[in-house]
Amino acid sequence: MAETLPHSSAYQTDALIASDIDAYLVQNQNKSLLRFITCGSVDDGKSTLIGRLLYDSKLIFDDQLAALEADSARIGTQGQAIDFALLVDGLAAEREQGITIDVAYRFFATEKRKFIVADTPGHEQYTRNMITGASTADLAVILVDARKGILTQTRRHSIIAHLVGVRNLVLAVNKMDLIDYDQARYDAIVADYRAFATSIKIAAFTPIPISGFKGDNVTTPSPNLPWYAGPTLMAHLETADFDATVAQSKPFRMPVQWVNRPNLDFRGFSGLIAAGTVKPGDAVRVLPSGKATSVARIVTMTGDLETGVAAQSVTLTFTDEIDCSRGDVVVAADDPPEVADQFEATIIWLADDAMLPGRPYWLKLGTQLVSATVQPPKYQTNVNTMEQLAAKTFELNAIGVANFSTDKPIVFEAYADSRTLGGFILIDKITNATMAAGMIHFALRRSHNVHRQATDVGRETHAALKNQTPRLLWFTGLSGSGKSTIANEVEKRLNLMNRHTFLLDGDNIRHGLNKDLGFTDADRIENIRRVGEVAKLMTDAGLIVLTAFISPFRVERDMVRTMMPEGEFIEIFVDTPLAVAEARDVKGLYKKARAGTLKNFTGIDSPYEPPEQPEIRVNTVEMTPVEAAEFIIRQVMPLK
Repeated sequence: MAETLPHSSAYQTDALIASDIDAYLVQNQNKSLLRFITCGSVDDGKSTLIGRLLYDSKLIFDDQLAALEADSARIGTQGQAIDFALLVDGLAAEREQGITIDVAYRFFATEKRKFIVADTPGHEQYTRNMITGASTADLAVILVDARKGILTQTRRHSIIAHLVGVRNLVLAVNKMDLIDYDQARYDAIVADYRAFATSIKIAAFTPIPISGFKGDNVTTPSPNLPWYAGPTLMAHLETADFDATVAQSKPFRMPVQWVNRPNLDFRGFSGLIAAGTVKPGDAVRVLPSGKATSVARIVTMTGDLETGVAAQSVTLTFTDEIDCSRGDVVVAADDPPEVADQFEATIIWLADDAMLPGRPYWLKLGTQLVSATVQPPKYQTNVNTMEQLAAKTFELNAIGVANFSTDKPIVFEAYADSRTLGGFILIDKITNATMAAGMIHFALRRSHNVHRQATDVGRETHAALKNQTPRLLWFTGLSGSGKSTIANEVEKRLNLMNRHTFLLDGDNIRHGLNKDLGFTDADRIENIRRVGEVAKLMTDAGLIVLTAFISPFRVERDMVRTMMPEGEFIEIFVDTPLAVAEARDVKGLYKKARAGTLKNFTGIDSPYEPPEQPEIRVNTVEMTPVEAAEFIIRQVMPLK
């Protein structure tokens, strides 16, 4: 081994454990806990630095060091410093695959403080992992390779750390040994970063020159850096100022994770206190319903508490029987957060598939899960120049600002005030993949100013006048499958039965209401959204509405389904093989698509997602349009 590092503080701790275990436990219990991340570009030395910190904290013992030296010899580092990256679990797989695969969390402690460190990947495709680590961090160590300087990923990670609320930033200029500890190069990197930091409104950061591989300035001052008079990295981590009690000084907030009812005599509401304190007798309010009550007990596994504080998991019981369930938020009655359904937010797009404006995604905020649609971006940020660029969508790793709306009001606070009630993720409804992370700025004014107007004549009255039950018959299938022909036959038969109907046909709608839309995926989504809203209004008027649209995406058809009362949306799959539809080619569209003169044509260069469980399926190879119409009528009868 090339060098022996002192472990005096660790040995002092060992001695205290041996002599007075109670004193050690008290000392350890009273230590503050700092959560921090290491981030930056690929191969800037994050894992190596963490390995050095673990070793210097005596979390690596003699048997591990022996194995470590063997590995070092195997990879050709004998006679140099140990390859400390080998100390981090999971790196064997990383070395085999040549990539960093996840966030690695590690715990260690010194005499002054306890630490949880997250080693976040530097690769762009794993930006989501960096956000995961940063979302709970108090401090970020942003590593820079002294040979390469400030890179795009350095800027991206700095922006993300700043956006998610990390205010303690360390610029660790690493691998100083590979530039012969050149002060001029170090000063130039710090100057470049300072200019960038100012542009994104980072108020302050702490630059430290280090070598994680050799150990320079990590835990002890290095004789190779006589020109540097600041703290070592460890000294800064041990003394970095962060107020762990800030959350307790805020108004009480607790998202409900589950309702705890082990027997008929007990009904409690369990969750993690996100902010503030609570005591028995405190007046609280359950949002979004707004029901008020007071706290009866604060229950934990070890007994009742007199006071519950932020970061504690508790179960609350109330003095009144009120409705409260998962997704609700219990808050201080005299200082509640807002409830709204339209917002502006910063969005960081994490998926390979681009955002589709208007497409419904699941939005998860705390324990709340709702359907949300994102509008076209207001702008996207160029992470190198900080320009605000026009954009129609968000691609992988894009950072920008957009408005979004939810299908029902949610409880929220600005992210600057609450990570728990201000931060959210977007989830694909089909694959359940995480698509984006977001930070709410504020509710849109129209969310508060626009309210539904109650009317005396409702959909039940309209339907009763027509002596029928409103329904939406949604015909979907490929172009040329026979949707419009069959829908027309169904409407004729319904009219002979004295039913009040209206047929919305795809081509006809594009001559008026949707004449401004094209055939991109985003335009198709908006086309279906508008038609769905119109169809809903028509069923509110008591009509039986028929629609004939390709409507190629399941998630948009499901979006329309959720607009309607249970049982009123009937999906009719006009099942025609592509070859049959193309052979018909009544409008000559397939021929144009095959020739390349008609882009984004469903079935050729744009996908069609057939229904998985339609209410009705008709096979137009086996049925004539008249037979299909009669079959559909039999399925939806009796119609009142």
